[in-house]
Amino acid sequence: MAVQEIHIQGALGGGREGRIRQGGGKACRQRRGALPDQAAGQFATDVATCGGDSSPSQTFEQGGVGGPLPAGAIEAGSAQGIDDRLAGGGHPIPAGLTPLFQVLHHHAVRGQPGDEVGPQAVVGAGCVLGAGSVLRALASMEFCIAGAGVVLHQGARVGNEGYGFVTTKAGEHVTVPQLGRVILGDGVEIGANSCVDRGAAGDTVLGPGTRLDNLVQIGHNVKTGRGCVIVAQAGIAGSAELGDFVVVAAQAGLVGHITIGSQARIGAQAGVMNDVPAATDVVGSPAWPARETLRAFARLRQLAATKRDGTSGGTP
Repeated sequence: MAVQEIHIQGALGGGREGRIRQGGGKACRQRRGALPDQAAGQFATDVATCGGDSSPSQTFEQGGVGGPLPAGAIEAGSAQGIDDRLAGGGHPIPAGLTPLFQVLHHHAVRGQPGDEVGPQAVVGAGCVLGAGSVLRALASMEFCIAGAGVVLHQGARVGNEGYGFVTTKAGEHVTVPQLGRVILGDGVEIGANSCVDRGAAGDTVLGPGTRLDNLVQIGHNVKTGRGCVIVAQAGIAGSAELGDFVVVAAQAGLVGHITIGSQARIGAQAGVMNDVPAATDVVGSPAWPARETLRAFARLRQLAATKRDGTSGGTP
């Protein structure tokens, strides 16, 4: 079945344009009227004809500027090109899975051939997607500049509004506008359902080769160096800075505004509240250098054993 590309013009407000790619035939007609809400408005709820196996794209307007997409503004590929990608190569879409829709914002810029944008993935306003990058199903990016070979796995979110607010005397939380971007270096991979917040005033930066596991939270204005590894369920609060080749193990938490030196390693479930020197291993909560923590645990076990024996564990 040929996959049809439909240009959505003006549906995002302000003369912006988006695209939806849909399968043809009955399934397309069934999806009519069920398209999702987007940034500043709702997609039109009716398409005159979805077509069956017809390959030409169809255009309609909803208060937009009309006409074709500006040359060079976005390279989304033809319907035939979509069919070619469905057939395989690079990061192929699994056999039998038809993309329901993809949204590529008018002002997004794609890189060289080889980019893959999976089913229901969104490339938002102001994004630049580098050559050979991959957005898998349901992934999204906004306010992001991504280098070559970047991969967003299923459900990853890049460029969300950062967690910034001030609390008034009356106890009301007032959101502080988040105006920065996300910069992803070459070869960055972001695991399924992980979130990388956009910067507040500056940028959130993940250095080349950095890899995030599933379910990782990166706060606004965080900066990592090259080749960092951040494992599942870890959270890094805003404005923390990591050097090169830092490892953050599963479920570790880092407070904001601290510096982790290059080649430092953070143990699983560690609670890091202070700077960590380069090439240092820390574990525990609060996190201490690994040897100190192990000695402290050993002493604690000795004290517990002494209490069980009925003798005093204190010092004179």
